[in-house]
Amino acid sequence: MTPVKEPKPSHAQAPAAGNGSGAAPGGPAAERESLPILRPARPADVRAIAELVRPFAERRILVAKDLITYFEDIQEFTVAELPPVPGTARPTGIEPGRIVGCGALHVMWDDIAEVRTLAVDPRLKGRGVGSALLRALIIRARSLDLKRLFCLTFEVGFFNRHGFQEITGTPVGTDAFAEIVRSHDDGVAEFLDLARAKPNTLGNTRMLLEL
Repeated sequence: MTPVKEPKPSHAQAPAAGNGSGAAPGGPAAERESLPILRPARPADVRAIAELVRPFAERRILVAKDLITYFEDIQEFTVAELPPVPGTARPTGIEPGRIVGCGALHVMWDDIAEVRTLAVDPRLKGRGVGSALLRALIIRARSLDLKRLFCLTFEVGFFNRHGFQEITGTPVGTDAFAEIVRSHDDGVAEFLDLARAKPNTLGNTRMLLEL
């Protein structure tokens, strides 16, 4: 499932992928706010990602996962990290070096992948971190020559602003379905809209982005 608590990107100062800092327009250097950098996740980030996701999983917004699953999937993740930048202010209560956002790109088939586990520290609400992470995942999908991105989410408006459209059913043909259904991944069962996964997807909207 795809995360859900994210503000309108049009009102946020979202850094581009890999950008290290940013500022409110016209603000003096001393008042600049340190914005997160985006980078590929590393095994050392796993526990921080799990802790970031935990409150969302407890509220059944995101799927709860075992720690080993994060380790196995770590190469799919991009994280947002708050760097120590001299002369900048940090959001209240967030120490430098902390992982404040994450998102994963899970390839399903030749031409389609799913955006998974998109989560942002609530203390950074309104700063466009979720939008920056989603843009980074879209760029990565295009670099893999994927043609479509799927998500399962409560936050229809957020994903719609990034070009996703609501769909019904499963966006793969019967031949692909017959192969994908062999997977034991719970997220794949949700993607395929299998009966055993429906209790986990109640209230979620299926969305697709054509790349």
